[in-house]
Amino acid sequence: MNRVLRRGRAGWAVALCAVLLSGAGCTRTRATSVLTAPPLEVPAPPERAFLPPEEPLPAEASVPEAPVPAVAPATPRPPAPRRAAGAVPEPEVRPAEPPPAVATPGSPDPSRELRAVSAAADVQAERLVRETLARSTRDLGRVNVGRLSADGRAQFEQARRFSQQAEQAIRARNFNFAATLADKAASLAADLVGR
Repeated sequence: MNRVLRRGRAGWAVALCAVLLSGAGCTRTRATSVLTAPPLEVPAPPERAFLPPEEPLPAEASVPEAPVPAVAPATPRPPAPRRAAGAVPEPEVRPAEPPPAVATPGSPDPSRELRAVSAAADVQAERLVRETLARSTRDLGRVNVGRLSADGRAQFEQARRFSQQAEQAIRARNFNFAATLADKAASLAADLVGR
């Protein structure tokens, strides 16, 4: 038993020494002297210069502004190609100028409004959007709104709003946006019919 106690005491002594030695390695040394630097020299602010107030010009001395011409300056023409002797000159083709637009009070300036010319692709896009809207309207007509839950009614109203917004986009000739809205309305309506 003495032997066990001696081993236990020796183990404790070794563990205590290890703790003390490891604690000594964790201490931090501190600087004993503090370095002092000379203070920074700040330059003085610049002198302020006060100007006397400007006197307004007399009313007679003011120069009226020249009116701005409403017509854009002409672009220079490229030099004409040389023709061979005896060649018949071709008639000069000029693009037709649109008639000047007349603005009514309270309406936007029509000369600033840009519209694309309706093409066959626009007609095709409008037809596809109208078909999608007809399908969503037909599906919404088959839905019994009274039997829908609160979420179903919200979905029904959202589909109706998408259809109305698609109609507005068609009137504005924005067929890409109208197609997106019509597709959303049709998918919501088809989901409601499936319930």
